[in-house]
Amino acid sequence: MNKLTKLNVMNEDFLQYLWKTRCFDHHFLMTTEGESLEIIRQGMHNRDSGPDFFNARIRIGETVWAGNVEVHLRASDWKRHRHDDDDAYNNVILHVVYESDEPLRRKTGELVPALELQGRIDTKLYDQYLRLQQSRSWIPCEKQLKTVDSLTMTGWLGRMMVERLEQRSDAILQSLYLNKNNWDESFYRHLARYFGMKVNADPFEWLASSLPYKILAKHAGQVNQVEALLFGQAGLLPEKEGDEYVCRLRKEYNFLKKKYQLNGLQREQWKFMRMRPVNFPTVRLAQLAALILNNPRLFRSCMEAETLEELQQLFQVKPSPYWHYHYRFGMPGDRRTKSLGHLSVRTLLINTVAPFLFVYGRRNGDDRYCERALDFLTRLEAEDNTIIQGWKQAGLVPGSAFESQALLQLKKQYCDYRRCLDCGIGCRLLKIS
Repeated sequence: MNKLTKLNVMNEDFLQYLWKTRCFDHHFLMTTEGESLEIIRQGMHNRDSGPDFFNARIRIGETVWAGNVEVHLRASDWKRHRHDDDDAYNNVILHVVYESDEPLRRKTGELVPALELQGRIDTKLYDQYLRLQQSRSWIPCEKQLKTVDSLTMTGWLGRMMVERLEQRSDAILQSLYLNKNNWDESFYRHLARYFGMKVNADPFEWLASSLPYKILAKHAGQVNQVEALLFGQAGLLPEKEGDEYVCRLRKEYNFLKKKYQLNGLQREQWKFMRMRPVNFPTVRLAQLAALILNNPRLFRSCMEAETLEELQQLFQVKPSPYWHYHYRFGMPGDRRTKSLGHLSVRTLLINTVAPFLFVYGRRNGDDRYCERALDFLTRLEAEDNTIIQGWKQAGLVPGSAFESQALLQLKKQYCDYRRCLDCGIGCRLLKIS
């Protein structure tokens, strides 16, 4: 094994990886005091404050120790990080360092056992790590990606998909907390955000926050009232004159606004520029109104849908006739039915319905909902955006929304931050270096 001896090219993340994977020469291990050392269990990697590894077990001489392990470049980093004044480090049983430049003692005066890794690291392994970290490719491992076996790739993408759902679960659980465990309200607010797409996501979310779902559900039998509430709260209803439809909605909204003491948004908060007319917020609001009118119990219906086809059918709605001829108020055009398109429905299912299914299953201890969420994602076609185009150029073509979502998670949470040591693909490339 070629040995690495230069401290100036080493970093702490890599040392933690070495300890976690035992990818160093661990034959005839000795502490810096000359006592024999055996690693029984490396411990669990801690990414929060406190020692780097919890619940490790080691044998020093004839004694077995259980406790925590701290990793540093130099032994003197212990004092520089002020661990000697932190009680959280009192139960550290081993200090793993690249260079032992000074002995360490606890507050009691007892010596902290140390293991020096200098001279035990394979240069080929570290050179591969540096290549990944210093790569200027779209992703660090782009040039080596094709050498990764399919088993590793499939397994890691599966983990990425679950991790993405779990991250979205946090936002949903927070929403549930704020909405006093009202699933309908939380679902409606998340759904509204994705109706706005990237450009108008925030205004749609603000609108949903200003107009509780229970009010819309109460009027779900009246088209004019639901549309009046949505367009009025959005601040998009013309203030003066207008055609018969506009006058009718304005009259309804003025009454309902006073009844429910509503405060709406301003017209200036919405964006229309550089958008396809079919994606204008007025059209998207008309579609949202149609969805609510068609199924006031939308959340429950989505949770009860057992097949993807049944779920997609819930979103096959058409706005009221006025919007067949309009993209904005008072601007008539050629007739075009503005039902929710295939891509829009897919976006809503991926970003709202599937995460809510997953959380609902976890919250109620029913894995059927979690499995259904993953199954729906597996059966939905992959997204096509800038990041997915990048993956395709790198040689990875997603075959489903499950895989495209996993690749989005991988790129945004790992590749962009060069977290190769935390990535199953990166670790595999290090092992075959």
